[in-house]
Amino acid sequence: MKRSLFIVTILVFTFSALQAQITSPGADASDETQYPVFPETDSIYIFCSNDSTIDVAALTATTELAGTKNWLWEKYNNESASFESYFEESTDAATSEIDALADGCFRITITQGATTEVHRAWVFNNWMYAGGKVTVSDCEHFVIDGEMKSAVLTYYDLNTNAPVFVNKDVQVEWLEDGDRIASVLNLTVYDPPAENTNYTLRVYDKFGCDAQSDITYESIVTKASFTASPMSGEAPLDVTFTNNSENGTPGYFEWFFYRDLNEIKKDAEESEEPVDSIMLVAYDDAPFYTYENSGIYMVRLVSKHLSDTLTCADTAYLEDYIEVDTSDIAIPNVFTPNGDGVNDEFVVVFKSLQRLEISIFNRWGRRVHYWESGDVRGFDDTWTETVWDGRIGGRYASPGVYFYDVVSLGRDGKRKKEHGFVHLFREKD
Repeated sequence: MKRSLFIVTILVFTFSALQAQITSPGADASDETQYPVFPETDSIYIFCSNDSTIDVAALTATTELAGTKNWLWEKYNNESASFESYFEESTDAATSEIDALADGCFRITITQGATTEVHRAWVFNNWMYAGGKVTVSDCEHFVIDGEMKSAVLTYYDLNTNAPVFVNKDVQVEWLEDGDRIASVLNLTVYDPPAENTNYTLRVYDKFGCDAQSDITYESIVTKASFTASPMSGEAPLDVTFTNNSENGTPGYFEWFFYRDLNEIKKDAEESEEPVDSIMLVAYDDAPFYTYENSGIYMVRLVSKHLSDTLTCADTAYLEDYIEVDTSDIAIPNVFTPNGDGVNDEFVVVFKSLQRLEISIFNRWGRRVHYWESGDVRGFDDTWTETVWDGRIGGRYASPGVYFYDVVSLGRDGKRKKEHGFVHLFREKD
C-alpha cells in the first residue's frame, strides 16, 4: 500500500502544473494508456480487490477555476463507442468526487461561463481469487490442485473502439512457513511432512494486487526416528531405546535387532545361502533390551501410520553401532590384608564375562582358596569382585607369595586360562 500511495503522489505532482486534472488518491497503482490510434494518453488507476462483486474505484477532479462551476461526469460506453452522462453537479468547490465506480473510462467536463476544461481517466477494479484443495495423498507424495481467477483489464481506443488489454503479468507461488517453494499452480510435494502443514497459494501481478489461500495438508505419513542409551559398555549391556518417531500409530512399531556384525560376516563367508542377520523382532513403542554377549550390533525401526485407506511406513537405522565390550580380566599382583582399609582384599577386575573360576595356591601347590561365579551379570560398568580376603580356614594367611589359576568364559565366547602370582603383605605402615 505504501508503494501505491507513492506512485499516486508522483502523479499528482506531475500534473500540478495543469489547470485541472483527474486523480485517484485511493488507487493502489497506476499506469498509462497505449492507444493504437487515439493520439492522447490517459491515466489508468488500479484498485486491488478480492471481491469481484464490489466496485471500489474512485476518482477526484480538481480545478483552479474559482466560483460556481458545473461538473459533468460521463462514462464511456464501448458498445455505442460514445460517452454517456454519469453524474452532474454545480458547486463552487475546487473538487468533485465519484466513487464505487465500475471499470471504465470517465470524462469530466468543468464549465464556468465560456471556460471549459475536459479530462479523462480509466479505472479498474483489479480483483483476484486463489484457492485449492488436496486431490491426491499417498505415502510418497500429495498433490494440491490450485485455482486462480483474475480480472481482465480492458480499455478501448477512443478513435476506433478497438480493445486493448492491460498486461498484468500475473504469477503464482506456493509458500510453506513463509518460504517460497514453487511457482506453479498445481503443487506436488514428495516425501510429505509427518505433521499437518499449511501451504499458501498466492496469486499476484505487477500492480501489487494479490490473493492468498491457505490449504491444509493432513498428514498420513510417519517419520521413523529413535535413539539408544548407552551405546557401549560391557556385557550384559542394558540398553533403553527412545522412540522419537513422528505421527506413528501406537502399537504399530517394529524393532529389528541384528546379530553381531562379526558373526554375520563370518556366516556369510562360510555359507552360500543367504544369511539371516536378524536376532530378534520386537513389537513395542519403546523397548528395553539386554545384550547378553559381546559384539557390534545394529538396530532398525519401522514406524507405521494407519489411516482409513492406507498404511504408510518409514524406516530408520541407529546412527551408529551399539558396541558391547569383549571380555577382559585384570588380576593384581599384590594385596595387604592388614585391616587398615587399604588394599585389604584380593580384588579382580573384569568385564563381559559369563563365568569365572579362581584358585589360589600356596608355594607348595596346595589350594588354599577357591572362588567362582557361573552367571556374572548385571553390572553397569567394569565389575570388581573380592575373590579372597587373605584368610585360610578363618585364619590370616601367612605373608608371602601365592599363585593363582584363572579360568574364564567371556560373553564373546572366548575361554581364557591365566596363571600368575600375588604378594601378600601383612605389615602396617
